[in-house]
Amino acid sequence: MMQDFLNKIKTQLLEDKIRLERDLTDLGKKDTKIPGHFDVQYPESGGSSDDDNAMEVSEYADGLSIGSKLEAELRDTVKALAAIEKGTYGVCKYCGKEIDIKRLEARPTSSACIACKKTLTQEM
Repeated sequence: MMQDFLNKIKTQLLEDKIRLERDLTDLGKKDTKIPGHFDVQYPESGGSSDDDNAMEVSEYADGLSIGSKLEAELRDTVKALAAIEKGTYGVCKYCGKEIDIKRLEARPTSSACIACKKTLTQEM
């Protein structure tokens, strides 16, 4: 794979990693016991009415969902950065063929080629 392309992708992934970590920190704090996991903080509105309590629970549930998605994106980003360092970036983890550059440009964290991804998603 071309070094210029890898440098561009690496820069993008590093920027994504910083953004994802910042977004996760905004939701809560890093879990010291589980690597890559963040504890979403429960929002305290200060109110004690049923409406206030319902709003807090709803915000917390939203935070958990968003946090889970951001953690998955962060894991994929870290894996892609590690693959660049190992020299295995852009190789499908299922068939071992090169992943098309257009796919990697669209989704830099891709670890599967389009053919393998289609096969996997049809099985589910």
